[in-house]
Amino acid sequence: MTPPESGEAWVWLARIRRPQGRKGEVFADILTDFPEKFAERRRLWLIVDAETPRAKASPLKSPPAPREVELQAHWLHKGGIVLHFLQSNSISDAETLAGLIVAIPLEQRAPLSEDEVYVADLIGCTLVDVAGDAPVSVGEIVEVDRSAGPVALLVVRGVESADEVLVPFAKSYLRRIDLAAKRVEMALPEGLVDLNAPGKL
Repeated sequence: MTPPESGEAWVWLARIRRPQGRKGEVFADILTDFPEKFAERRRLWLIVDAETPRAKASPLKSPPAPREVELQAHWLHKGGIVLHFLQSNSISDAETLAGLIVAIPLEQRAPLSEDEVYVADLIGCTLVDVAGDAPVSVGEIVEVDRSAGPVALLVVRGVESADEVLVPFAKSYLRRIDLAAKRVEMALPEGLVDLNAPGKL
């Protein structure tokens, strides 16, 4: 299978942080909603995140082409995942992978049931608070933080300023998601937006 050329056609599964062990293993942050699917995957691709300092400092006009790797083993570790690729056999090999994104082509993404959504698809949507008499736009979802605990945090850029607000993506708050309209409606507890604003954590 030929991998996609466009960055938009990739699904990010993990971000490699550092070597882990002495045989080429790497420790990575989990970016997928389905880490258990690593057990079913052998062919993965390593791509460069264009927003990293490593990529911006590169004299190349375009990032390196995606690199296919074969996953030999994996296991969950301290909130992340350890990955061992066939092509990485030493600490030196692993060091060269730091900062890369582990990805798969979009068409290989795990299917969802009708009442489920990929958290990553929420990025770029407008978050609207519908708890009051009239809907209130909180801002644009610019990132999803899965590292804070069992519930993902939506990082929302405020409407009136560039300040970011953290909103738990809890099912009890969720009322409606319209990905086509890029709109997420949640009934947020009174004061939650102000509580999670910068300087008030």
